[in-house]
Amino acid sequence: MRISNILSTVLLAALLSGGSATLIAVDARTADPKAAEVTKQIEQAENARKKAASVDGEWRDTAKWIKQARAAAKAGEYDKATKLARKAEDEALLGYEQAVSQKELRIPSYLKY
Repeated sequence: MRISNILSTVLLAALLSGGSATLIAVDARTADPKAAEVTKQIEQAENARKKAASVDGEWRDTAKWIKQARAAAKAGEYDKATKLARKAEDEALLGYEQAVSQKELRIPSYLKY
């Protein structure tokens, strides 16, 4: 038997016996560590956006920056994605803070807009 046939047989046996999880784990170890970090940062930004939205404090560009961060991460532009996600998270936190601080704000009747 040739070596390639032996390797093919061993690989097939490993796959059939449930060894696919092992092969996936090897792929995960070789993945870029920045990808996991960016995914976590985008998730934090999304959670902050939801928190701001829960008190009607979501600002205009927050969701747009999260969407752009996801697109940049998908394209492998991890530095750009991280920057956009952090910007979105900061804006979401500020929006939440603003909405909570102005919850009891009373606008005088002589101010009409």
